Amino acid sequence: MNDSHPNEILKMDLSGGDNDWSPTPHGQLLALALAENNLVRGKSVLELGAGVGNHTILLLRQEAASMVATEITTERLETTRSNVERNMESPWPEPNIEYRAADWLATEGRFDVLVTNPPFMVSGKQNRRYFIDSLILDSYKRLNPGGTLVFVQSSMADTAKSIRRLEENGYAVRALATSRGPFRDYYFEDPAFIEEIQDVPDGFELKDGEYTETLTVLCAVLQPYSPPAIAH
Repeated sequence: MNDSHPNEILKMDLSGGDNDWSPTPHGQLLALALAENNLVRGKSVLELGAGVGNHTILLLRQEAASMVATEITTERLETTRSNVERNMESPWPEPNIEYRAADWLATEGRFDVLVTNPPFMVSGKQNRRYFIDSLILDSYKRLNPGGTLVFVQSSMADTAKSIRRLEENGYAVRALATSRGPFRDYYFEDPAFIEEIQDVPDGFELKDGEYTETLTVLCAVLQPYSPPAIAH
Protein backbone atom coordinates (compact mmCIF):
# COMPACT_ATOMS: atom_id res chain seq x y z
CA MET A 1 0.00 0.00 0.00
CA ASN A 2 1.44 3.36 -1.03
CA ASP A 3 0.44 6.27 1.20
CA SER A 4 2.74 8.90 -0.30
CA HIS A 5 2.23 12.52 0.70
CA PRO A 6 0.16 14.41 -1.92
CA ASN A 7 3.21 16.49 -2.86
CA GLU A 8 5.13 13.33 -3.75
CA ILE A 9 2.31 11.60 -5.59
CA LEU A 10 1.84 14.71 -7.77
CA LYS A 11 5.46 14.86 -8.97
CA MET A 12 5.52 13.85 -12.64
CA ASP A 13 7.54 14.21 -15.82
CA LEU A 14 4.94 15.01 -18.47
CA SER A 15 5.30 15.75 -22.17
CA GLY A 16 2.86 16.28 -25.01
CA GLY A 17 2.46 17.38 -28.61
CA ASP A 18 0.83 20.41 -30.18
CA ASN A 19 -2.61 18.76 -30.14
CA ASP A 20 -2.45 17.76 -26.47
CA TRP A 21 -3.91 19.82 -23.65
CA SER A 22 -1.42 20.62 -20.91
CA PRO A 23 -2.85 20.59 -17.36
CA THR A 24 -5.09 23.63 -16.86
CA PRO A 25 -6.13 25.27 -13.56
CA HIS A 26 -9.22 23.04 -13.72
CA GLY A 27 -7.06 19.93 -14.10
CA GLN A 28 -4.60 21.05 -11.44
CA LEU A 29 -7.37 21.50 -8.87
CA LEU A 30 -8.86 18.13 -9.80
CA ALA A 31 -5.44 16.51 -9.34
CA LEU A 32 -4.98 18.13 -5.93
CA ALA A 33 -8.45 17.02 -4.78
CA LEU A 34 -7.81 13.47 -5.97
CA ALA A 35 -4.40 13.39 -4.28
CA GLU A 36 -5.88 14.49 -0.97
CA ASN A 37 -8.85 12.10 -1.17
CA ASN A 38 -7.97 8.58 -2.26
CA LEU A 39 -11.23 7.45 -3.82
CA VAL A 40 -9.84 4.66 -5.98
CA ARG A 41 -7.67 2.24 -4.00
CA GLY A 42 -8.78 -1.28 -4.85
CA LYS A 43 -11.46 -0.02 -7.25
CA SER A 44 -12.12 -0.02 -10.98
CA VAL A 45 -11.78 3.41 -12.59
CA LEU A 46 -12.90 5.01 -15.85
CA GLU A 47 -11.20 8.26 -16.85
CA LEU A 48 -12.80 10.21 -19.68
CA GLY A 49 -10.38 12.44 -21.57
CA ALA A 50 -7.06 11.33 -20.10
CA GLY A 51 -5.01 13.97 -21.94
CA VAL A 52 -1.35 13.99 -20.99
CA GLY A 53 -2.10 11.49 -18.24
CA ASN A 54 -1.62 13.60 -15.13
CA HIS A 55 -4.78 12.26 -13.49
CA THR A 56 -4.23 8.80 -14.94
CA ILE A 57 -0.83 8.52 -13.29
CA LEU A 58 -2.12 9.87 -10.00
CA LEU A 59 -4.99 7.37 -9.86
CA LEU A 60 -2.69 4.47 -10.72
CA ARG A 61 -0.27 5.59 -8.02
CA GLN A 62 -3.18 5.47 -5.59
CA GLU A 63 -3.49 1.78 -6.42
CA ALA A 64 -6.66 1.63 -8.47
CA ALA A 65 -7.33 -2.08 -9.02
CA SER A 66 -7.93 -1.51 -12.74
CA MET A 67 -8.31 1.48 -15.01
CA VAL A 68 -9.64 2.40 -18.44
CA ALA A 69 -8.34 5.70 -19.84
CA THR A 70 -10.07 7.18 -22.87
CA GLU A 71 -9.25 9.88 -25.39
CA ILE A 72 -10.95 11.02 -28.57
CA THR A 73 -8.09 9.88 -30.85
CA THR A 74 -5.44 7.16 -30.81
CA GLU A 75 -2.78 9.87 -31.24
CA ARG A 76 -3.77 11.52 -27.98
CA LEU A 77 -3.89 8.13 -26.29
CA GLU A 78 -0.26 7.55 -27.26
CA THR A 79 0.64 10.68 -25.30
CA THR A 80 -1.25 9.30 -22.31
CA ARG A 81 0.41 5.90 -22.63
CA SER A 82 3.91 7.35 -22.99
CA ASN A 83 3.57 9.52 -19.89
CA VAL A 84 2.08 6.70 -17.85
CA GLU A 85 4.87 4.30 -18.77
CA ARG A 86 7.55 6.88 -17.92
CA ASN A 87 6.00 7.88 -14.60
CA MET A 88 4.86 4.50 -13.27
CA GLU A 89 8.27 2.92 -12.82
CA SER A 90 9.34 1.50 -9.43
CA PRO A 91 8.55 2.18 -6.59
CA TRP A 92 5.04 2.77 -7.95
CA PRO A 93 2.74 -0.26 -8.35
CA GLU A 94 2.53 -2.11 -11.65
CA PRO A 95 -0.40 -0.45 -13.47
CA ASN A 96 -3.40 -2.42 -14.67
CA ILE A 97 -4.64 -0.09 -17.41
CA GLU A 98 -6.42 -0.26 -20.75
CA TYR A 99 -6.34 2.60 -23.28
CA ARG A 100 -9.44 3.20 -25.42
CA ALA A 101 -10.18 5.67 -28.20
CA ALA A 102 -13.76 6.65 -27.36
CA ASP A 103 -16.10 9.62 -27.68
CA TRP A 104 -17.08 10.64 -24.17
CA LEU A 105 -19.41 8.06 -22.56
CA ALA A 106 -19.56 5.94 -25.73
CA THR A 107 -17.55 3.07 -24.28
CA GLU A 108 -18.32 -0.21 -22.53
CA GLY A 109 -18.35 -1.50 -18.98
CA ARG A 110 -19.27 -0.39 -15.49
CA PHE A 111 -16.83 1.01 -12.97
CA ASP A 112 -16.58 1.96 -9.32
CA VAL A 113 -15.28 5.46 -10.03
CA LEU A 114 -15.58 7.79 -13.04
CA VAL A 115 -13.20 10.77 -13.21
CA THR A 116 -13.16 13.59 -15.77
CA ASN A 117 -12.51 17.25 -16.50
CA PRO A 118 -15.42 17.93 -18.89
CA PRO A 119 -15.11 20.50 -21.69
CA PHE A 120 -17.12 23.66 -21.18
CA MET A 121 -16.03 26.97 -22.63
CA VAL A 122 -14.68 25.32 -25.79
CA SER A 123 -17.06 22.34 -25.76
CA GLY A 124 -17.94 22.87 -29.41
CA LYS A 125 -21.62 22.57 -28.51
CA GLN A 126 -24.38 25.19 -28.64
CA ASN A 127 -25.14 24.20 -25.05
CA ARG A 128 -21.71 24.67 -23.46
CA ARG A 129 -22.87 22.55 -20.52
CA TYR A 130 -23.48 19.62 -22.86
CA PHE A 131 -20.72 17.40 -21.44
CA ILE A 132 -21.57 18.28 -17.83
CA ASP A 133 -25.27 17.58 -18.41
CA SER A 134 -24.39 14.35 -20.22
CA LEU A 135 -22.37 13.20 -17.20
CA ILE A 136 -25.21 13.95 -14.83
CA LEU A 137 -27.84 12.19 -16.95
CA ASP A 138 -25.91 9.22 -18.31
CA SER A 139 -22.88 8.43 -16.14
CA TYR A 140 -25.03 5.94 -14.20
CA LYS A 141 -24.71 3.71 -17.27
CA ARG A 142 -20.97 3.46 -16.61
CA LEU A 143 -21.11 3.18 -12.82
CA ASN A 144 -21.56 0.18 -10.57
CA PRO A 145 -24.21 0.48 -7.83
CA GLY A 146 -22.95 3.01 -5.31
CA GLY A 147 -20.37 4.26 -7.80
CA THR A 148 -18.66 7.62 -7.58
CA LEU A 149 -18.54 10.40 -10.17
CA VAL A 150 -15.79 13.02 -9.77
CA PHE A 151 -15.44 16.08 -12.00
CA VAL A 152 -14.36 19.71 -11.92
CA GLN A 153 -16.22 22.71 -13.28
CA SER A 154 -16.17 26.49 -13.33
CA SER A 155 -18.69 28.71 -11.59
CA MET A 156 -19.44 30.05 -15.08
CA ALA A 157 -21.00 26.65 -15.85
CA ASP A 158 -23.37 27.22 -12.91
CA THR A 159 -22.15 24.99 -10.08
CA ALA A 160 -25.43 25.30 -8.18
CA LYS A 161 -27.30 23.96 -11.22
CA SER A 162 -24.95 20.96 -11.43
CA ILE A 163 -25.44 20.13 -7.75
CA ARG A 164 -29.20 20.46 -8.08
CA ARG A 165 -29.32 18.25 -11.17
CA LEU A 166 -27.05 15.63 -9.61
CA GLU A 167 -29.34 15.41 -6.60
CA GLU A 168 -32.40 15.23 -8.87
CA ASN A 169 -30.77 12.29 -10.66
CA GLY A 170 -30.02 10.26 -7.55
CA TYR A 171 -26.55 11.40 -6.44
CA ALA A 172 -25.36 12.44 -3.00
CA VAL A 173 -23.01 15.36 -3.68
CA ARG A 174 -20.15 17.05 -1.85
CA ALA A 175 -17.41 19.46 -2.87
CA LEU A 176 -13.89 18.09 -2.52
CA ALA A 177 -12.08 21.34 -3.30
CA THR A 178 -12.55 24.90 -4.54
CA SER A 179 -10.22 27.59 -5.83
CA ARG A 180 -10.49 31.07 -7.30
CA GLY A 181 -8.43 32.46 -10.14
CA PRO A 182 -8.37 35.00 -12.96
CA PHE A 183 -9.91 34.39 -16.35
CA ARG A 184 -7.55 32.90 -18.91
CA ASP A 185 -6.83 35.08 -21.91
CA TYR A 186 -8.66 32.88 -24.41
CA TYR A 187 -11.98 33.41 -22.58
CA PHE A 188 -12.09 36.92 -24.01
CA GLU A 189 -11.59 35.65 -27.56
CA ASP A 190 -15.24 34.51 -27.65
CA PRO A 191 -17.57 37.53 -27.17
CA ALA A 192 -20.60 35.21 -27.10
CA PHE A 193 -19.15 33.40 -24.08
CA ILE A 194 -18.57 36.64 -22.18
CA GLU A 195 -22.16 37.63 -22.95
CA GLU A 196 -23.61 34.27 -21.89
CA ILE A 197 -21.94 34.21 -18.48
CA GLN A 198 -23.58 37.50 -17.52
CA ASP A 199 -26.76 35.51 -16.87
CA VAL A 200 -25.17 32.82 -14.68
CA PRO A 201 -25.88 33.42 -10.96
CA ASP A 202 -22.54 33.92 -9.15
CA GLY A 203 -20.81 32.87 -12.36
CA PHE A 204 -17.87 35.19 -11.89
CA GLU A 205 -16.64 38.22 -9.97
CA LEU A 206 -15.42 41.46 -11.51
CA LYS A 207 -13.34 43.54 -9.14
CA ASP A 208 -10.91 46.33 -9.98
CA GLY A 209 -11.11 45.35 -13.64
CA GLU A 210 -10.17 41.69 -13.01
CA TYR A 211 -12.53 38.82 -13.84
CA THR A 212 -12.36 35.87 -11.42
CA GLU A 213 -13.92 32.40 -11.66
CA THR A 214 -14.38 29.80 -8.94
CA LEU A 215 -13.49 26.19 -9.70
CA THR A 216 -15.12 23.33 -7.78
CA VAL A 217 -14.38 19.61 -7.71
CA LEU A 218 -17.64 17.73 -7.18
CA CYS A 219 -17.82 14.19 -5.81
CA ALA A 220 -21.19 12.50 -6.41
CA VAL A 221 -22.11 9.03 -5.14
CA LEU A 222 -24.91 7.19 -6.96
CA GLN A 223 -27.65 6.25 -4.49
CA PRO A 224 -29.74 3.05 -4.67
CA TYR A 225 -32.92 3.34 -6.70
CA SER A 226 -35.57 0.87 -7.83
CA PRO A 227 -38.04 2.12 -10.43
CA PRO A 228 -41.69 1.40 -9.74
CA ALA A 229 -43.19 -1.66 -11.38
CA ILE A 230 -45.33 0.45 -13.70
CA ALA A 231 -42.30 2.25 -15.17
CA HIS A 232 -41.63 1.74 -18.88
